[in-house]
Amino acid sequence: MAPLVLDANTLMRAALAVKVRALIAQYGDRMDFLAPQSVFLEASTRLAEVVTRRGLEMGEIMPHLSRLSGIVRSVDRVVYGAHESVARQLLARRDESDRPVLATAMALECPIWTEDADFFGCGVATWTSDRVEWYLKTQAR
Repeated sequence: MAPLVLDANTLMRAALAVKVRALIAQYGDRMDFLAPQSVFLEASTRLAEVVTRRGLEMGEIMPHLSRLSGIVRSVDRVVYGAHESVARQLLARRDESDRPVLATAMALECPIWTEDADFFGCGVATWTSDRVEWYLKTQAR
């Protein structure tokens, strides 16, 4: 069973959207969900901007993100650092903040759960939220 690396957008969707949050909760005890430490910070910062823009209440949304940190394991740079240079090259002229996610997936030889097209064509399998449940069903232990 290969783990699944989540990017910041997926963590944000899990805080905002019931479907993504439900999938993580449903498979969290059978699947290893991972995210680089920096992704949690990026997600919480960007989530605050989205919540403000949408006129939502942070007090309603942040608990969801906090609960995710109990299911989605944080990955330290020590794990993926050796792959950052290649990840940077593959993401050239794209979003460099995605580098830790790609490097983690490369280091652990596992796919990424994302909606971000910047990962497409980088040599790592990607799953979008509308298709990831099939992967979860087939890979969950």
